[in-house]
Formats: sequence, structure tokens, C-alpha cells
Amino acid sequence: MAGHTQRRKVTVIGAGNVGATTAQRIAEAGLADVVLVDIVEGLPQGKGLDLAEAAPVVGHDARLIGTNDYGETAGSDVVVVTSGLARQPGMSRDDLLAKNAGIVRSVVLAAVQHSPDAVLIVVTNPLDAMCHVAFEASGFPRERVLGMAGVLDSARFRTFIAEELGVSVEDTHAFVLGGHGDTMVPLPRYSTVAGVPITELLPADRIQALVERTANGGAEIVALLKAGSAYYAPAASTFEMVESILLDRKRVLPCAVRLQGEFGIDGLFVGVPVVLGRGGMERVFEIDLAPDEKEAFDRSAGAVRELVETLASLPA
Repeated sequence: MAGHTQRRKVTVIGAGNVGATTAQRIAEAGLADVVLVDIVEGLPQGKGLDLAEAAPVVGHDARLIGTNDYGETAGSDVVVVTSGLARQPGMSRDDLLAKNAGIVRSVVLAAVQHSPDAVLIVVTNPLDAMCHVAFEASGFPRERVLGMAGVLDSARFRTFIAEELGVSVEDTHAFVLGGHGDTMVPLPRYSTVAGVPITELLPADRIQALVERTANGGAEIVALLKAGSAYYAPAASTFEMVESILLDRKRVLPCAVRLQGEFGIDGLFVGVPVVLGRGGMERVFEIDLAPDEKEAFDRSAGAVRELVETLASLPA
């Protein structure tokens, strides 16, 4: 059809809770057509059909399909990778690392073959290490391989700050850098309520308690659920990145990107604030860190480096 503009298209790999909820948010916002892919037969088809049948009620016209075939994903603008195993009882981190590295490598290879111009967003844990796997498997420039963790960690920090101060979450802004997990680096002096740093509003011990709760945010939810892990906030956070890319919004969001000298780090994926637009990461938003912040950031980068080295030493 002449003059017909191509509709935006997002592929979500992994039809578990995070993947399906991400697909739901993208479709219900009318942002793009969504292809949900999974290795399990029937699972993505069933969830895709169920989501499609909600469309008349919610009132959006995004196409939603589920499939086991990467051919359906061709020409995607963004590919979100959520597939992988959650840690099972008795499974070491290294076991998880090896298994998920294999999964991420194979799905990325399959996806980029059909969508060579896509922006990749990695959600699978251990996040920072999986970004390395996706970066190598895709052969993409660093601008188009991003990890989703900082948006989620910031959202958790913002939730706890707002609760502590009895204010709207909308007026709270949080700044979180570094790897996803125990070594993350929330920056209280850059975290604000209506522009006022929380260091002016809360005593140091309360801030420290909120920082620790943020670092353990995922574990806190796993302990409550007993089976499974968080997915509403991770999906919302992934959606925020997808939206900024597709609409070229230039949002400044904390994402895991491969640093090339920024913050004194080279060749490692670490969470930093970046400007997200149509081409993916448009620039790293580099800020000055105080000595204690820099030390925490370097420690976090060191933990990522260890994971990547472990990954390199594992049998392929």
C-alpha cells in the first residue's frame, strides 16, 4: 500500500511472567505490535491469544502473536530478552551463569538474524554478565545492546523514599549506578524529592536502610512469593526503556551499557545513566562521583568483571 507507514514491532523473547507482562504493557499502550517467542510449544501462543482477546476491552489495536518461530519476529525495532532459568534450590550461581549464558546466546543469535537493526534489551539475570553474552553473540555496536536493571532498582528506591517521607512517588527521583544486585550503588545526594536531595531530608541511618532494602529488593519479593520472582515492576521498567527508544524520547535512564572509558571503566557492562532514543543509547550521562561513590562504583564494576571472567572460563 503506497504511503503506508510500517508499524513499530517489538519482539519479547521468553513468555514467562516478565515477558508476558512486558508484552501486555507495550500492546496496551498502543506502542507497537508484539511478537512473544518461547521455546515451549503452546505457551507463547496461548498467552499471545489471551492478550489479543483483551484488546477489544482495553481498546487498542496492537497485534499480539505468540510463536516458537523466529521468522515471525523479522524486522523488529526492539528485541527484549527475558528468557532464562530462575535459580533453583541447590544450583550455584556458576551453574545458573552457564545455563543462562547458553540460552541468551542462542536466542540472540536467532533474533538478530531476522532483525539486524534492532535494539537489544537484556533482562535475564545475572544481568551484567548476560549483556556481555548478548553483545558478543549479536555483533551489534554498544549503542544497541542495553541491560535493564537500573530503572528497576531506581523504581524500588523511589518507592521506599516516597513511603518514608509520605510524598508522591512522582516527585521522587533516584539515582542508582553499578551492577544489578548486592553491589549496586544508589547515590543519595543525586536522589531527590521535588529537586531536594534526600540527604537534606533524611538522617544517614534511614538513608542507609533504604539503600540496603533497594539492593535486596528482588530477594525480598522472592522470599515473600516462595515460588517465582518479581515481574510487575521489572516489566514496567522494561516498558519504560522500550517506550523511550520507539518514541525517540531521549529519556535519561540508568541502563547497563558497555563502557568505553566513561567513569574510568573500559570494556565492561555496568549500570550508568544514559540518553535513550531511536538508535538505542545515544550517550552516557557522565557525572562526577565523590571518592566514596567512586570506590563503591569500582567495587561494583569489579564484581561484574569477576562474573565475566567466570563466564570466559566455563566450558562452552
